[in-house]
Amino acid sequence: MTEATTTTTTLRMGLIRKKPEWTDEAFRSHWRDRHGPLVAQLPTLRGYSQNLVVDRLQRGIDFARGPWDFDGFSQLRFDEAAQAGQAFNHSELAAPIRADEERFLGGLHIVTVAQTEVIAPPPKPAGLLKRISLLRRPVAQSEEDFRREWRVHADHVRRMPGVSGYRQNVVTAREFVKGTPCGYPELPIDGIVELWFENTDTLNAAFASPQGQVTMAHALTFLAEITAFVVEEHRVV
Repeated sequence: MTEATTTTTTLRMGLIRKKPEWTDEAFRSHWRDRHGPLVAQLPTLRGYSQNLVVDRLQRGIDFARGPWDFDGFSQLRFDEAAQAGQAFNHSELAAPIRADEERFLGGLHIVTVAQTEVIAPPPKPAGLLKRISLLRRPVAQSEEDFRREWRVHADHVRRMPGVSGYRQNVVTAREFVKGTPCGYPELPIDGIVELWFENTDTLNAAFASPQGQVTMAHALTFLAEITAFVVEEHRVV
């Protein structure tokens, strides 16, 4: 396993819901084959992944689930956070991208995150099970305390058996409506987890193990909700 890096990466993530009248297959096809290549043309874009939700079960964790129900998560990397705003709000592609979003998306929230890679997944993780989870801290807990305890939590996850990759994404900015910054009450998500396992059995065994039980006991000390999604990752750029 690779130790946590000291360098963080800034990413822009989209929390996506399809329009109700779109089938799952139509949404998947349009997002991958039409929208993805359009966004990929942004000149300052350095990385772009689409994560299609295929499963909404908690799997291995006995934890309160939040109200969130998404169909996909986009992850976009720029050299600087300001470049993302420029690209999506003022570039020549801004209007076509927004028009296409209005065509097939029923909801889109944006979060900016600081990503730390605790356990590096394989360079080509195709075939692995990937889970994305949204975290919310208890009402009485401060943002500072949450972030401190999440750093401690990384050591617990690192000792769990069968974890092929683990990233922590701390939310640093929010847009409930794309292009309009909002406060925490409008989008109360503190962090986003990315976890990779060989398969479902490996995931369940990891959380059922003695170290998995220790890890989840610690989670109860600083988390109010974990909302988990199994996703199918597609790397566009």
